Amino acid sequence: MSGPRIIPKWRPSLGQIVFSVLLTVLALPASVVIWFRALDNTSSRMGPIELGALLVALALTIGIAFVLTRTITLPIAALVVRAREIGTGGRAAIQPLDNYGTSEIATLAQAFFDLAARLVDRSDYVQSFAAHVSHELKSPLTAIRGAAELLRDAEMTAEERRRFLDHIVADADRLDGLLVRLRELARAELPMSGGHTSLGDIAADLAARFPELAVDFDAEINPAIALSPEVAAIVFGHLADNSVQHGATRLTLSAAASAGAVSIIVADNGPGISPGNRALVFQPFFSTRRAEGGTGMGLDIARAMLEAHGASIALVDSDGGAAFEIVVPVT
Repeated sequence: MSGPRIIPKWRPSLGQIVFSVLLTVLALPASVVIWFRALDNTSSRMGPIELGALLVALALTIGIAFVLTRTITLPIAALVVRAREIGTGGRAAIQPLDNYGTSEIATLAQAFFDLAARLVDRSDYVQSFAAHVSHELKSPLTAIRGAAELLRDAEMTAEERRRFLDHIVADADRLDGLLVRLRELARAELPMSGGHTSLGDIAADLAARFPELAVDFDAEINPAIALSPEVAAIVFGHLADNSVQHGATRLTLSAAASAGAVSIIVADNGPGISPGNRALVFQPFFSTRRAEGGTGMGLDIARAMLEAHGASIALVDSDGGAAFEIVVPVT
């Protein structure tokens, strides 16, 4: 979708405005000299002092014009050209300017380059995500189609028919899981309403939702966290669900407050994450439980939701099991 169209009409350029102002300033001393010369009847010729003053004014005007052109007009024109290049060339065109002129233009250019980089990253992510989604949806759909065609055309026993129906149900459940994760990811990309929760509320919610997990936390360290209960339920729920799916029986929440933020360590007593998979856990659709219906989207959704709140999540070292550190602003 293109941006709003600007009504085409004549508008002066920045250079025209600058030079018009300077010419007006130059005309003032010239007008004064001409005025007093017209009032002086003794001589109609300008003296050396008057000519010198006009030449000095002209030289100063030209110097000011050069400075303004180099520090304002040219950097803004270069930034406009670079913006158009980024619009057509993408990431390769995000390059610094040769001259920024003033600190304000440098700040504006840096903000523009940061925004352009984020937009390009988002575009690349959407393309990669769309390709992964297409693949993930195609696999169960193909399996369902194949099983349905066999049930329709082939002669089979009741046991074989039941086995194929079980496969269809399993693949349908996988599709439903993918759609649930996609809805959560869509919510992570939308602006979030404010709210707050506490570590105790999070632990109580996890204990109720995952009875197979013993959830521990230090009740004496129970800071307020700048996450709404809904967002916290999704983020910490994904971590707890991963722990359960990998055989953990205990989940420990520990917090440490610092200036303006709280660090929460979520650790379980499961088998942990192998060294070869540590760099892949936040990669969309990466899952070690694909055969059991894992979508590989949980941690990516959790990270997206946390980043929307100015928070972060990272995998950290642990003596046993998996451990994640979540850093969230304090309310």
